[in-house]
Amino acid sequence: MITALDKHTALILIDLQEGIVHVPRIHPREELLAKVKDLIHAFRIASLPIVIVNVDPTNAPWTKSRKENTTQHASLTLSADFTKIVEEIHTKPEDILITKQTWNAFYNTPLQDALQKRNITGIVLAGIATSIGVEGTARAASELGYNISFAIDAMSDSILEAHQHSINTIFPRIGEIGDTDHIITALHNRK
Repeated sequence: MITALDKHTALILIDLQEGIVHVPRIHPREELLAKVKDLIHAFRIASLPIVIVNVDPTNAPWTKSRKENTTQHASLTLSADFTKIVEEIHTKPEDILITKQTWNAFYNTPLQDALQKRNITGIVLAGIATSIGVEGTARAASELGYNISFAIDAMSDSILEAHQHSINTIFPRIGEIGDTDHIITALHNRK
């Protein structure tokens, strides 16, 4: 349950890009993106920062490390528009654009500095995939001391059990969980 949002809260959207959004997910793409657009609209009205994160694993060290299941990464061929943010997400010049190479949007990126410059103490997380990019970023945000809210109807995964594990087991330990409507209400009521 969302009890409150900090006065200085940022919306962080994870991997809503061409190469990821179009992969089959457990939730319909249109519904997910509609909820994300609602969050974006509310944060723009509140004049709060929006962070749009994409992933580009090209030449990332983890893609070259030894794993039991190497076929998944060996067949990774990125299309020319793989990292392009989907057209439903209309970026603006004031948005914070972050490209990451790993699951965690804080690791080896300017995200922490960008949030600190804006005195951000709370974040709302949404995006794809719940158990990968969203959870990886949430774990780092928790370690850095951010108050975290999860927009669970604005995130999805390709594996139902992984999505449910993140929402039911991991996220309640490091933040508050709610749907987009609850987050927007808390956004209007923040002090």
